[in-house]
Parts: sequence; structure tokens; C-alpha cells
Amino acid sequence: MPAKILMLQGTGSDVGKSLLVAGLCRHFADRGLRVRPFKPQNMSNNAAVTADGGEIGRAQALQARAARVAPSVHMNPVLLKPQSETGAQIIVQGRMRGSARARDYQGLKGGLLPDVLDSFACLREEADLVLVEGAGSASEVNLRANDIANMGFARAVEAPVVLVGDIDRGGVIAQLLGTQAAVAPEDAALIKGFIVNKMRGDPSLFADGMRFIAARTGWPALGLVPHFPGAAKLPAEDALALGSYGGRRAGARITIAVPMMPRISNFDDLDPLAQEEEVDLVMVKPGEVLPFADLVILPGSKATIADLAFLRAEGWDIDLAAHVRRGGHVLGLCGGYQMLGARIEDPDGIEGAPADVPGLGLLDVATRLTGDKRLVAVTGETAADGVPFAGYEMHVGITEGPALARPVLHLADGSPDGAWSADGRVAGCYVHGLFGDDRQRAAWLRRLGGEGGDMQYEMAVEETLDAFAIHLAGHLDMAMIERIAGLG
Repeated sequence: MPAKILMLQGTGSDVGKSLLVAGLCRHFADRGLRVRPFKPQNMSNNAAVTADGGEIGRAQALQARAARVAPSVHMNPVLLKPQSETGAQIIVQGRMRGSARARDYQGLKGGLLPDVLDSFACLREEADLVLVEGAGSASEVNLRANDIANMGFARAVEAPVVLVGDIDRGGVIAQLLGTQAAVAPEDAALIKGFIVNKMRGDPSLFADGMRFIAARTGWPALGLVPHFPGAAKLPAEDALALGSYGGRRAGARITIAVPMMPRISNFDDLDPLAQEEEVDLVMVKPGEVLPFADLVILPGSKATIADLAFLRAEGWDIDLAAHVRRGGHVLGLCGGYQMLGARIEDPDGIEGAPADVPGLGLLDVATRLTGDKRLVAVTGETAADGVPFAGYEMHVGITEGPALARPVLHLADGSPDGAWSADGRVAGCYVHGLFGDDRQRAAWLRRLGGEGGDMQYEMAVEETLDAFAIHLAGHLDMAMIERIAGLG
């Protein structure tokens, strides 16, 4: 029999759909079901490498982990990776298919529905239940034509929909009633219930609100989910979450500063550092100066040349040079590594118009952007002290220069990666996920004068997923949810 389907759509972005799907994946997996997460279309620069050599949104990789299965390109067949304010790279079934401006993409997306349905069929063949996550708001009627992310997909596969509203941002009654009013009646008919998410305080204070929404919409109330503090321990999908990272921590021994560039990518590299008790992780917002710090991290970027121009416009290049003169350390990851070199060349216009720009000049290397993207999980050890690591690469570009004679890492296949400056204060590499490896994170913190800690990051993620699944089971009407999905 084909797998059952349940789709969660939201009244808006960041209402908690991704985390709810992850929690439900863990809940049903623990019930013995073969569960697969699916998001037809995602927009995020926080991506993960799959075992089949593609890339998907980081949220779907977390959901796969919650379902206790390996991530697959079919779990997120269309991934949009913003490169500018109005345009994005289009990833289809894990591979780059091209780029488009937002307006042009609206005309293209209908043609991607066969790819979406193909991926969905692949997952459905191997599962008992497919949990589908919508994108943004279910009521974006201006985008309804050719929609593949919300009601367009739900109609195509006749998926029952649960609508999620966020009480923490206020106006949740209007969110839910407004969605019913805005969508077409045949779309609204697919909605079989609603969840109110992120309740703080006494849940009994909103009991009348739940009854009011149910009475006005005719949809059953499936639960009022209290705010789950542990969510901060799980990788975030949206860069909006960066604003809540870190913060001044009493007794911290190490300060790490990260300039927040507009096209930051794979920012979950920072999650483990934010949870270390001996670390102050300072996210430096536009308009602020880089603070005195032990380490400055230049993170990954979806548009390295554009983010480098932004960094200079903010004056952070001057702050960074002063930081190095004071004896501070710098680490560039992927795009940040490319920025540290002498030049970045983009002769084929991979990131936009063809360009050849000076880098920050802190590493004696230069990068040439190419059309081939390297997507691979890697293991190895640090060149200086042999500390093991596991991570992944996701980048375009070839970096060359004398500093490569001082590599940061040795990959398991024997190849080097990254470069150190001659004085040992500036480093860069292409590997993401270093700080998620407890061994690597502890070694870096010790190099900066810390104790290294004993936090087990991956174990903490697993424990948090377990706890969230229990949290949901205690606050959702799971029997009703199972009936809606056709399981009961």
C-alpha cells in the first residue's frame, strides 16, 4: 500500500513547521513506522550534503535524522539558495539547474512539479508515512498559480493539511481565520485541523481562543504546543535565528566574533560554539564594529564577492586588520576562506556579473570560481596535531597559492585542505561541520586558551529530538492526527 500522507502548512514563515515535522518524525519512528520527511520547495542557504552526492535544506536533513534515516535529495527536490535580494540559485533533486530572479521563477516553478512528484513517489514507495512541510504561508494567494510548495502540492497529491499558527508573534486567531478567508474554498477543504504553536505562560489562558478558532473555522483543534526551550539546541533553518545566537555569558573564557553578512550560508557551523559554556559567541550586526575577540570567524557565503563588498562597506576589513595586528586569530570557512586570500576571480559569472576583485590579503592564496560544485562528506585530521574530524564540503571554486603548503586539514584520501598564514594566526578551509565534531571543537577552544569542555554535541541533538517528541505527544491530539493521516 502507498504511504499515508500528512502535510503541515503554516500561517507564515517561522511558525515552527520545520521543528514540528522533526518532532513528529521522531514520534512516529519510535512507534515503529517507516517515516520520511518531505518539503517540495525550500528557500535556504543552510544546506546539507546527502549520501547520494546532492544537497537539500538543513531542516530536511534534521528531519531525516529525527526519522532515523539517511537524508536523500528526494526529501527536498527544489531548493532555492538566495544569491541576491531578488534572485536565487535553483537546486533540483540535489543538483544546480540554474539561477533565476524571483519574478522569473514564478513562471518556471510550475515546470518543476514533475520533479517534485517524482521525488515524492520515490519516498512514498519506501515509507509508511510521509510528513510534508509547506513553505512560508498557506495564504500567499498571489503565488498560488503554479504553486508547488503549499496548496498546489497538497491538491496534486490530495494531502490532508494541518495548519500551524504561531501565538508567540501575536494575532494567532487572525492568522488562522484569515488563512481560511484568503484561500480558495477547495484549498480550505483540505485543511483538517489546526495547531497553535509556541505558547508561553499558562495554556489555560488560551483555552477560549482554541474553542473560538475551532467554532469559526470548523477545523478541530489538534493542540496548543507550549514553547520548547530546547529548540535552541537544534540546527536552525532560517538566518533570522542568528540574532538570538550567543550573547554575553558570565564567566566565559573565550570571545568569538562573527560578522553577519547578508548571504551567510551553512551557519549551523556556529551552533555548537553557541552552546559552549566557556564561549561568548558575538554575532556582529551591520552598523556595529568587530569587538575585541580571541577569534573572528568569517562564515560561509552563497555570494562570496557580494558579501566581501558588504564586509568592506561596513568597515569590517579595517577592524579585521586591527584584530590581527593585536594578535587575534581568524578562521575563514568556505566562502570566508576565499575572502581571506589575495584575489577572487569569477570569469564565468558564477555569482553574477564576471568579476575579479582583491581579497583581504590575510592568506597567500587566490580563488577562481568555477561551475563545478564539490558536494561530499569528508573525514580526516588536522595537519598540525592529528586531531580527527568529520564534516562535509559544499563549494564552488579552486583555491591555489603558497600558503597551501601549510594546510589546515589532511583528508582521509590523503589530499590537503585549507591554509595557515606564516605566523599561525589566520587560517581557512573548505570543510563545514568542524565544530560539530566534539574532538575538533575542543581542540580549537584549547588553542584559544580554553579548557575544551566536555559537551557532546551530537548526543545533545539526539536527546533534544527525543525530548521534543515527548513534548509533542503530551500536547497534541495524536489520535486525531493519526486519523487525519489515515493511520487510525
